[in-house]
Amino acid sequence: MKAFAIGFVMGLIVVQPQVLAQSEKASHRHMGHVAKSWGDTPENVGLLTILEEEGQIAARHAGLAARDLSDLSSIQRHTRHVRHAIDASSESGGPGKGYGAVKAAQGVSRHIGLAANSEDASDNVKRHAEHVKSSAENVVKWGQEIMQLTDKVLGATAADQAAPSAQRIQELTKGIAEGVDANGDGSISWRPEEGGVPQAKQHMGIMARGEGWE
Repeated sequence: MKAFAIGFVMGLIVVQPQVLAQSEKASHRHMGHVAKSWGDTPENVGLLTILEEEGQIAARHAGLAARDLSDLSSIQRHTRHVRHAIDASSESGGPGKGYGAVKAAQGVSRHIGLAANSEDASDNVKRHAEHVKSSAENVVKWGQEIMQLTDKVLGATAADQAAPSAQRIQELTKGIAEGVDANGDGSISWRPEEGGVPQAKQHMGIMARGEGWE
């Protein structure tokens, strides 16, 4: 937005354009990093967007790895694809976006925490940031376990050695992509051991609407 400074030089009115920075709440800026755009993600998408994309890729290839538990070559091939989507630095290439679900979830947790801790954060932001953060931290935990299990799969010399880890990887990636009904109550909350990407998205949406975002 432009404004104009008016001064006098030699009796003449001089009009000088000045650029005025639009004010933005610090809490909203950090919310935007999660929901709208972040500088180092592919195409500068929001951290939650890249988290969802990487999580879906990991879940898809974990399913392919577990499809035939008698085929070690297939298990290991698709496990490498899971690794690329969970931690892009662990593999030189793969079907993932090159960012990694763990890195994305860590970014979500960090920036939504910064939003909640901003001096201008509303009660709405503080409340739902806890929910988003909890779900993101679940993903970090599950992703780290997945990486440990992939080491076991890739170190196996027979399919029956790799199979149990491949099955557990499938469970964990499904948790990232869908969440987990850990307490068996028929629903999936944002709480520890339950919330995954959909629950983080749900509460990010509630938070955004509460702040008047479209």
